[in-house]
Amino acid sequence: MAFTRKHTRQIHIGPVAIGGGAKISVQSMTNTKTQDTESTVRQIRALRAAGCDIVRLAVPDMAAAKNLGNILRETDVPLVADIHFDYKLALEAIHQGIDALRLNPGNIGGEEKVRNVVCAAKEAGIPIRIGVNAGSLDRRLLEKYGGVTAEALVESALQHVRILEAQDFYDMKISLKAHDVPLTLAAYRLMSEKVDYPLHLGITEAGTAKTGIIKSAVGIGALLAEGIGDTIRISLTGDPVVEVRVASEILKSLGLREYGPTLVACPTCGRTSIDLAKIADEVTERLKGLSDPIEVAVMGCVVNGPGEARGADVGIAGGNGEGLIFRKGEIVRKVPEAELVTELFKEIDAILEERKRDESK
Repeated sequence: MAFTRKHTRQIHIGPVAIGGGAKISVQSMTNTKTQDTESTVRQIRALRAAGCDIVRLAVPDMAAAKNLGNILRETDVPLVADIHFDYKLALEAIHQGIDALRLNPGNIGGEEKVRNVVCAAKEAGIPIRIGVNAGSLDRRLLEKYGGVTAEALVESALQHVRILEAQDFYDMKISLKAHDVPLTLAAYRLMSEKVDYPLHLGITEAGTAKTGIIKSAVGIGALLAEGIGDTIRISLTGDPVVEVRVASEILKSLGLREYGPTLVACPTCGRTSIDLAKIADEVTERLKGLSDPIEVAVMGCVVNGPGEARGADVGIAGGNGEGLIFRKGEIVRKVPEAELVTELFKEIDAILEERKRDESK
């Protein structure tokens, strides 16, 4: 089943197309010091290897801004400068050759300074993301709406959009983030009715991986299923590589991106007679080394396991001390339990080799 995406105009961050029917891109943000070229480049490369399309860098001071050029020369993924409070940092980032800016116009120091940045971005031909956060809304909007509401977030974003449009600048995307999932959903739904600019989705300050993944999957997944959203970032405390993997899994689960292996595993029941949890964990760990899309099933029952996982490319179904290897629901052979994982990966390797031969014909 394909989701009908809402039409948005298209922009580009480096070579990556955003909106206008382009594939939904995955973004993340480094947590290294931007002044530290070596550490930042290493992390950007790790994010790229995990499937990240665009990387954002914090630019807290002029030293960080002036080092962006060194980082750009060592990487091949589009980079976005995250700017707060000082518009001169945005101007320096543009001078260094940054691919895009992320601004919260509400804290950049007034309309005139925003216009200076917009003029420079327009001349350089780079886009701007207007990033509105629930935690930094203008006091007047908080008073008008009686607190942080979806309407307040949208009005804040629209005020900034009008500043950019007044300078004939339309190369922008918008985000409206909160840690509250229902609030975020309402804000993005309302914004999608007001503008046709690309929308960047995220649940900000979502927390650690244990809870943040759930909040992000619920919020971002719901919006994507409604056809809303052109880029996504999962905001988690810790290693940003995890953010990329989670984002890709969300897209994969909705059929919006092909990304590496998919594991199908039954929840177990009284018929299970092997250590299915241990086997599933081992298979999951070994699948991390694969990048090819392939669906792998780990089932606990030989009675109906192959049938339940008929759609899987390959799988195993456990029995009493032994199990079955199957492909597309058809049993291939029976093997001892101790050899199940080894034999499964022999079959996976064989399938991937068959695909390569077919592609080369």
